[in-house]
Amino acid sequence: MKVKVFRSPGRHGYAVEGSPFIPTKLACATSQYYGIAGSGTLLILEETESGIALVKSCEWSDGLFDVAWSETNENVLAAGGGDGSLQLWDSSSNHSAPLRVVREHTQEVYSVHWSQTRGENLLVSGSWDQTAKVWDPTLSKSLTTLKGHEGVIYSTVWSPHIPGCFASASGDGTLRVWDVKSAACRLAIPAHKSEILSCDWCKYDEHIVVTGAVDCSVCVWDLRNPRQPVCPPLVGHSYAIRRVKFSPFSRTVLASCSYDFTVRFWDYSRSQPLLETVEHHSEFVCGIDFSLHIPNQVLDCSWDETVKIYTPACLTAGTHTAGP
Repeated sequence: MKVKVFRSPGRHGYAVEGSPFIPTKLACATSQYYGIAGSGTLLILEETESGIALVKSCEWSDGLFDVAWSETNENVLAAGGGDGSLQLWDSSSNHSAPLRVVREHTQEVYSVHWSQTRGENLLVSGSWDQTAKVWDPTLSKSLTTLKGHEGVIYSTVWSPHIPGCFASASGDGTLRVWDVKSAACRLAIPAHKSEILSCDWCKYDEHIVVTGAVDCSVCVWDLRNPRQPVCPPLVGHSYAIRRVKFSPFSRTVLASCSYDFTVRFWDYSRSQPLLETVEHHSEFVCGIDFSLHIPNQVLDCSWDETVKIYTPACLTAGTHTAGP
């Protein structure tokens, strides 16, 4: 497995995301001192024939914990900070300052995500202050604040199918589905008996959401029947699962990354769902994404100060590139 590596000395990776517009471009949100103290850096990177090159480095006064590319402007990104801020950045500009900054959250912003349904251009942020906020991209002020979780919100993800609908995962052990128009929680699933650190929506089925938790398990949920997971919990990680992500090229393939330093690939439709375990980091793996342009290409980032691009062996056979 060929791996391209970018090293970011003194910066520990929290989130990585490929550009929805430019196949070679990616961004990584990083923090100094493992996010416990110090500043943060948003890295704008480009994959080259020989490796990964730095395009731009955006400095922030506090740790950065998540990043999301705009779905309507190829140069704009949002990042969430440890100071409760949400920042908009222009990756093409020579200016070092963000386009805009808002501070409505009272604690760390751990999640930012850009809406993906047509005719809608919204941001959602999730915070340790137990609220999720929805914004228009001007970020003048939040459009609505959604309350209901009784713990830290670690993850907020828009439905790729249903306008004005997002899911959130929390330290209170619940997965919640929200309707922005009514500013209400439509569904609360007690998905794990421990903190849930991540959730993601299936790209092919509006009813399927995956969660990853501190209990080391990945669970796949059908929102129409939330009393139990679709399949037995996906187990194999030995420490908390930091992030889960569905493949954009296969209905039932997903990835999880963990504090056990590994990335695992799963096909939850199989009786033996674990496809592969990738062990190429020496610290917590906090960020993972699939390329939207190159089938089966994966990006990840770790507290070991590296960002990596690779194609897992389990996905190269072509058996998992089918759509719905």
